[in-house]
Amino acid sequence: MIAHSRPTVSEEDALRVAAVVRSGRLAQGAEVEGFERALAGYLGVAAAAAVSSGSAALELALAALGAGPGGEVVVPTYACDALHHAVTRCGAVPVLADADPETLGPSAKDVARRVTPRTRAVVVVHPFGLAVDLDEFLALGVPVVEDCAQAIGAAYGGRPAGSRGALAVCSFYATKLLTTGEGGAVAGPSGVVERVRDARDYDEREDLRPRFNYKLTDMQAALGRSQLARLDAFIARRRAIAARYRGALAGIAGCRPPRDLGERHVYHRFVVAVDRPLGPLIAGLERRGVAARRPVFRPIHRALGLDGYPEAERLWAQCLSLPCYPSLTDGEADAVVAALAAALAA
Repeated sequence: MIAHSRPTVSEEDALRVAAVVRSGRLAQGAEVEGFERALAGYLGVAAAAAVSSGSAALELALAALGAGPGGEVVVPTYACDALHHAVTRCGAVPVLADADPETLGPSAKDVARRVTPRTRAVVVVHPFGLAVDLDEFLALGVPVVEDCAQAIGAAYGGRPAGSRGALAVCSFYATKLLTTGEGGAVAGPSGVVERVRDARDYDEREDLRPRFNYKLTDMQAALGRSQLARLDAFIARRRAIAARYRGALAGIAGCRPPRDLGERHVYHRFVVAVDRPLGPLIAGLERRGVAARRPVFRPIHRALGLDGYPEAERLWAQCLSLPCYPSLTDGEADAVVAALAAALAA
């Protein structure tokens, strides 16, 4: 079976983590500080705070920007449930926005009509590795949180994804663009990031303002530093696989691969649009030895029993994510294409 996702871990990664284990200094410390500096430099921002997960990063970022009871946060419905969870954990109300059919991210026009005087932030997801244009979102006059969980290394207009919003959040789950096993980060201006650092650890504080243990360990950070040093190579391989897919899929009826958008896309997911029902197609691929998935499990509005998000519904019905990761071989990529062609023709 060709896996849909797979971590890319090297012997050097293992040695870096082992060195931390042997040192006896395992929890948050010098490795975390080094990882934060390197990450901030890579994103082109002043500071970064490493935390225990991407979900924790989003919650801490929203709290640092003042999201709380009485406030609202606009989030895309065609996205991971973590966005809804983070907003509600802050005590704010999630307001769902429809998708943009071109980028698969949030629709700037739909977001604009959902902004109210109670809006404390807008979360803009850079979807599946594609850096979206932030201009229309920034023009709304409310803080923009860039969700770079799938797009670290992408750029728009020569500027890294994560460098223009009020804050950026990253995820370093096992199969993300780089990994710490579990983990995440909040990046942006030093003053706001310092609020995140204050909130990620509750111990030995004079006041009892609610905090939680959201720290990253030095073991995880050592892996993250090793991975970050190879991120550009990871991205180059993902782009090479995407180019191979794009060329091979161009002549297959019923399948529309994404356009080549250069620096904007790092292909955390290679998402194609298909004209067949996805359930039987995914099952057909599995029978042929290929694991494929919907890029979004299901839109958030469906879990809430809401209507009025036609573009998200269409994308959920048509979009298919194919295997795309640095350790995928050319032969495996060719096998994916052959399986998809056969499944579409069945």
